[in-house]
Parts: sequence; structure tokens; C-alpha cells
Amino acid sequence: MTTNFDFLREVDKDLFEIITEAEKLYRDEYFEQCMAQTRRFGENVCKNVLGYRGSSAGTFDEMLAFLKDKTSGEEQEKEFIEDLYFLKRNGNKSVHSSSVKRDYLTALECLQRAFEVAISYSVYNRGAKPEILRLNYDTELLITGKPKQKTLAERYAEEKAYAERSSTPVKAKISSEKPPKKKPAKLQSYQMTPSKKRAKYPIFWILVGVTTLISLLILGAMLVVVKFHYLFNN
Repeated sequence: MTTNFDFLREVDKDLFEIITEAEKLYRDEYFEQCMAQTRRFGENVCKNVLGYRGSSAGTFDEMLAFLKDKTSGEEQEKEFIEDLYFLKRNGNKSVHSSSVKRDYLTALECLQRAFEVAISYSVYNRGAKPEILRLNYDTELLITGKPKQKTLAERYAEEKAYAERSSTPVKAKISSEKPPKKKPAKLQSYQMTPSKKRAKYPIFWILVGVTTLISLLILGAMLVVVKFHYLFNN
């Protein structure tokens, strides 16, 4: 039967068997046992990440605290640890509960969180192909064992989710140096003087007027000379 965790089969067969057993328990409506199994899955993933495979390494809570101290603070790591805490918390509740609650919604969320943990573990810890980042948990596949035909909107949502998962947040550089002090503004060593008022009559038009006047005077003088010459000759 096809499962949501088929990609994990080649990465870690033991983890694959643990988590596919959790899916079987869910299908059979053993919801509390399913949550306990997802907790077991999360604890073993945590051991593998810390390199404690096959050995006792303290409690799940102690391993998570140690893992949290070792992270670099990236968003993917935070989500990974939050999912593991969720599996631990709800797995513990299901084991220690005095009554059967048949909480199928919480059990389903445990499977979904385990799915996210499995993807992060496979890609970022075991070097699996990043294409699996495109995968989303398929509840229909969980119940029927057959994947449903995806609509265009669902394929678009998968592509968007893949882009968000694969984007690595940029770390801000933290400097121990004090920020440089602002330099005081330098005072101007000169004063601005207003420009002189423009002359009422520009020089160009004054020259035009003068030359026109001279031309008229010369023309008048020539007319007078011509008139006297005409009178004396007649």
C-alpha cells in the first residue's frame, strides 16, 4: 500500500516502519496508540540527528533541550523542534491518559507533524533529494491508500509550499562594535548674498536705442543738407 512516507523508505527503513505503523493505527481508529507511535518516531529522529542511534541518550525532553541549544536559530530548525515537541507532548498525554478520548483530530495533526519532521530530516540531515519538499500530507491517501488526483489549485499550493520550505532565511550579522557616531553638521564659513537686481532696461535695448537715435540724427542732418542745397541752386 502506498503511504505518505514512501520517500522515507530509502532514507531510513526503521523510521519508515515506525511511522507507517502509526498510519495503520490511525486507519484502524486507534488514535491514542497512533499518537504514542508518532512520539516514538520523533524520539528516534531526535536520536539520529544527535548521533545517538542505537544507544540510550537520556530522556526525549533532555535530547530536545540539547538539540535546541545546538541550533543556529533558522526558521526551519525552529519548526523542526516545535514539531518534535508537539509529538512528545501529545504522545505523553495519550500514554498517561486514564480515559480513551478517541481524539482523531490531534492524532491526524501528529501524523502531519511527523510528516514535516520526516521531510526536514531526510533533506537537511540525510541529504535526500530536495524534490520531496514539494510533498504535502494527503489525508485521502492515509485513509484509502490511493492518492487523489490533484487539482490545479492544489498543485499551485504545493509549488508555493515548496518555495517557502526551500527558501533559507538570511541571518542578520551581529556586530560587537558600537555604531559610528554621527558627525556634527559643518557650519558654512560664508554667507550667501542675494544677486543684484537686474537693470530695468537691459544693455542690449539701450544700445539699440542709441544707434537708432544716431541714425535718425544723421538722416535728419542729411535731409537738412539736401534742402539747403536745393534752395541755393534754385
